[in-house]
Amino acid sequence: MNDYMRALHQYFFPKPNLTELEMEIETARQDVRNWLDKAQRRRLMDLVDGQALLREAISLASFTTGFKLAWEIAKELEADGLHPLDEGEADCIRPRTGKEE
Repeated sequence: MNDYMRALHQYFFPKPNLTELEMEIETARQDVRNWLDKAQRRRLMDLVDGQALLREAISLASFTTGFKLAWEIAKELEADGLHPLDEGEADCIRPRTGKEE
């Protein structure tokens, strides 16, 4: 199930363009790197990698929870016989063309 949710997450949640923020973070990382010895740099990178994994896990968990919520709502609507577009309602909804009838 997690593989399926991960695939859905990747499909429906495109990575936002954060180039400027990523450049700022890289600049700060380079500045800090110059002040640290090798062991300290390795520890810092472990922390940064851990944070990235945590953010990814939280994002996937949030997506999965939202998906499950939507699924349950859809099941309840179907069980109650409530559909977003019952017969007759679909006729009332027309795309706007900009012209008033």
